[in-house]
Parts: sequence; structure tokens; C-alpha cells
Amino acid sequence: MAIVMRLDRMMAYRKMPLGKLAERVGIADSNLSKLKNGRVSGVRFKTLDAICRELDCGVGDLIEYVEDEEEADPGA
Repeated sequence: MAIVMRLDRMMAYRKMPLGKLAERVGIADSNLSKLKNGRVSGVRFKTLDAICRELDCGVGDLIEYVEDEEEADPGA
């Protein structure tokens, strides 16, 4: 299973710099950077809600499920 963060795409699409988004969401730049780069194992709904509000998007615009190749082809 691979959950992929697409936060970087939405930030670029909305022309929202990391520092400005972090300030508006109320989290540290470093934590938002980790989230953006997929280096976290979880995220609070409160944080997702705030990010979606600030970027005017849905959760599905930020998070995507991509099936692993091993799972897609069990005979490999």
C-alpha cells in the first residue's frame, strides 16, 4: 500500500508558499515540510481540515492511494 501526499501540487497550483500555509494552518514549517514530502506516518483531521480550508481543496486533492506493484501483480 502506498499513500502519496500531493500537497506540493496543491501548494504550487494555489501559489501558496510553505511558510505562509504553515502560518495559516497553525503548524511549524518543519512539520508541514515533512507532511508535504510524505515523511510522516499520520496526520490529524484537524490539520487536514485547516489545509483544505486554506488551499480551497478536498482531502482527495491532497492524498492519493497508489497500489504497489507487488500487490498489483501477485505472480511476480
